[in-house]
Amino acid sequence: MSKRRIPFIAVASLALFFLASYSLSFAETKITTNGSVGDTVTIEGSIEPGKELYLAIAQQDEFKPGDATMPHEKSKFAKQTAKSGFGMDTSIPPLYYVLTSNPTAFGKRVDDTRFGGPSVFLGKGRTKGLYSTYSYLLNDDFNAIDADAKTGLGPIKTEEQWKFLKWANESSYGINTIVKEGNRVGKIVIFSRTVLGDDSSTNYWDKGTKINLDKETGKFTATFASFRHTPPDTQFDVYVNGAKADSFSLEGKGFWLKKGYRYMNPLWIVIGAILVGTYFSMIGAAGGMLMAAFQVLVVNTMGPVGVNAANVLKPSNMALTLFSPLGSFYRFAVVEKRVAWPVGISFGVGIFIGSIWLGKYVSALLPMQAYKEWLAVLVVIMGIKTLTEMTPKAMNKRKNIKAMTQKFNAAVKKAKETGDAMEMGSIEPVKTGLTDYRFKFWGEEFRINPLLFAFLGIIIGIVSRSFGIGGGFLLVPAMTTLGALPMYVAVPISLIGTCFSSIGSFFGYVMIGYWPDWVLAGAIIIGGFAGGMLGSRAQKFFSEMQLKVVLAITLFFLFFRFFKIEVWI
Repeated sequence: MSKRRIPFIAVASLALFFLASYSLSFAETKITTNGSVGDTVTIEGSIEPGKELYLAIAQQDEFKPGDATMPHEKSKFAKQTAKSGFGMDTSIPPLYYVLTSNPTAFGKRVDDTRFGGPSVFLGKGRTKGLYSTYSYLLNDDFNAIDADAKTGLGPIKTEEQWKFLKWANESSYGINTIVKEGNRVGKIVIFSRTVLGDDSSTNYWDKGTKINLDKETGKFTATFASFRHTPPDTQFDVYVNGAKADSFSLEGKGFWLKKGYRYMNPLWIVIGAILVGTYFSMIGAAGGMLMAAFQVLVVNTMGPVGVNAANVLKPSNMALTLFSPLGSFYRFAVVEKRVAWPVGISFGVGIFIGSIWLGKYVSALLPMQAYKEWLAVLVVIMGIKTLTEMTPKAMNKRKNIKAMTQKFNAAVKKAKETGDAMEMGSIEPVKTGLTDYRFKFWGEEFRINPLLFAFLGIIIGIVSRSFGIGGGFLLVPAMTTLGALPMYVAVPISLIGTCFSSIGSFFGYVMIGYWPDWVLAGAIIIGGFAGGMLGSRAQKFFSEMQLKVVLAITLFFLFFRFFKIEVWI
C-alpha cells in the first residue's frame, strides 16, 4: 500500500514544486507608477528563460456591442457584427495594450498606408489617399498566430474577440466609439495603440515604450505611457505570458468631462468659444464648423465608450450656434435695426423644418463621407462666387451694393476724422409680401423673395442636422449670391437662421436620446454669448469688401476640411 503511494506523492510534490516556482516568478511581478493618467507605468518580473515576452495590460471593464444603448450605435453594431465575424456578445477591453519583444507575431508593418483627400475621386481603403505613411495592422487570421503569442493575449482568447479587437482598433468608427485612443499622423488618426514594441524601432506608435528582456534569465522590465485621457480610477489587469499577474489603477488628472470623455479645464473651452463666437458673429458663417474643429483638434471630444464621438460633439456644438447669435442679436435687431424680419423668419421656419424633421431621414440615407465631400464642392463654388462678386465688373452690375459701400466707406472716414462713433445704417421696409419684400439700407433699395428662401432654408436645415452645425456657411453665401444682399444685412438674417437650426437640431438629437456634455456645452454657451457681443461691435470696423474676403477664406478652409486635404498636417 505504501509502495503505491510513493510515486503519487513524488509526482504530486514535483508538480507542486513547479507550480510554486511558476507562481513565484509571477508573484515577483512589480508594477510602478505615480498612479495618475498619462504617467508612465513600469512592470518588472521574470518569465521562462528563452521565451519571448507577451505583456498584456487590459482594462477590467470590457465592452460588447450588446452594451450599446443609443439608436445609431445599436444599428451600426448590428450591421457590423453581421459581416465582420464577431457577435453582439463578443467583449473586449476598450483600453488594451500588448507590450512584446515579438510584435511580428500579431501583425505587420504596412509601409504604404494612404489617407486624406476626397474618397469620391480617390476611392476608399488604405491604398487610397493624398498622403502616405506607414502603420501596424493586426493579422487577419487569428488561428495563424503562434500558440505562445496567442496565450500571451491575456483576456483575448477567441477568434471572435480578435476580430472585434482588430475592427475596433483599425476602423475610424471603432476608434471613435470604443477605443478612444488613436495613433495620429498630424491631425489624422490612422489606427489605435494596441501592440507595442521598444521605441528603438523608431515606429511612431512605439514612442514612449521601453522593453528590456534578458532571454538567458527571463527577467524583464517594460515601460509605457498610459493614455492621457483614461477615465478616473480605471482598473487594469496585467497578464504576463498569459497568466494574470497583478492589477493597478490610475487616478484622474484634471477636470474630467464625463461625456466629452476628456480632461480639459473648462476655461480653455470658454476662451475658444469666445474667439469662434466673435468670428461667427462678424461674418454670420462657419461658427458651428469652427467650433467642431476646436472640439476635434483641441478638446478632442470623444464621448463615453459605446457612444460615437460625433453624437456627443454635435449636440454640444449647438450651444455655440444658438447662444453666440443671441449675444449679438440685441445689437443687430434693437440698437441698429438692421434685421430684415420677413426674410429671417421665412429662412428660420424652413431651417427648423429641415433640421428637426427631414434631416434625420436624409442623413440616414446618404453615406456621410460622400455627403460631406459633395458638400465641399458646393462650398468651394460659393467661395469662388464670393470672390467674383468683388470684381469691378460684378460691383458695377450691383449698383445698389456699390453705392451702399461708397456711403459706408465715407461714413467710416468721417468717423475717423471727427473721432465720433461709427453708426450703422438701419433697415427701412418699402414693401412686404410673401414673394416680394423690398427695403432700403443706406438709402439703396434691395429686393428679395422670402418664399424662395424658406425652401432654401429647408435644405440648409437638413445639412445643419446632419453635421451638427448652424448652417451659416451656406446661409450667408446664399444671401449674398442668390439674394444680392450686402454682408451687413445678410449676417443678421443668417444669425436668425442659425438660431432656428440650432434649436431644431438640438431637439432632434435629444428626442432620440443624445444629450450634450453639459459642462462642455455650458463653457461654450458662456464663451459663445460673449463672443457674439464682441463680434457685433467689431463688424462695423470692416468694409463690405473685407468681410467678403474673410467669408471666402472661410469657405475655402471648409473645402479643405470636408475633403480632408489638410496641407498643414
